[in-house]
Amino acid sequence: MKITFDIDCTPEEARQFLGLPDVSELQKEAIEEVRKKMLETIQASDPETLMKTWMPASMQGFDQMQKMFWSQFSQDGSKKTSK
Repeated sequence: MKITFDIDCTPEEARQFLGLPDVSELQKEAIEEVRKKMLETIQASDPETLMKTWMPASMQGFDQMQKMFWSQFSQDGSKKTSK
């Protein structure tokens, strides 16, 4: 035997029915605090520091790879001219 119940209610109504606490105010306060901290950090940081934080070693590795390619291309061109 299989019994199915379909209950149509909002999340707030379900929370109240199950006796769960209302944490919406706490969540709003936490989000506001995170927002304030983010804005303080962004205002205190200079663009160069932000870029170093956002683009860590991968950009340095890209720069090294680019230098390696340029050195290979320049060697290739010098060999052809010397023949």
